[in-house]
Amino acid sequence: EVQLQASGGGLVQAGGSLRLSCAASGLTFDDYFIGWFRQAPGKEREGVSCISSSDGSTSYADSVKGRFTISSDNAKNTVYLQMNSLKPEDAAVYYCAADLVPCTRWYAGIGADYWGKGTLVTVSS
Repeated sequence: EVQLQASGGGLVQAGGSLRLSCAASGLTFDDYFIGWFRQAPGKEREGVSCISSSDGSTSYADSVKGRFTISSDNAKNTVYLQMNSLKPEDAAVYYCAADLVPCTRWYAGIGADYWGKGTLVTVSS
């Protein structure tokens, strides 16, 4: 059974930083694209960032480029999302997700194969 355990959310002031973690189990980590979606109240879910566990290639939504950095530790089956220069509009529930196909489709509104429970990020202005 694929399990994705997200952690690291919290309350931060605008301009601050947080690091989210996603620990994956029940899958062959190197086979997957793993990353993050987010959903704010009253808004559509959106793909945020994704990394290929096999070659380390990354992608980002335009709204977070230059501020967020995704990375993976394959030895720990864990993906991280370093979020800097946070804005109030970044506040959302962040969901870790995993896919066997390239995750560029996430930015087109297509969901992933596997999901973890969300972690809440609150950004105060």
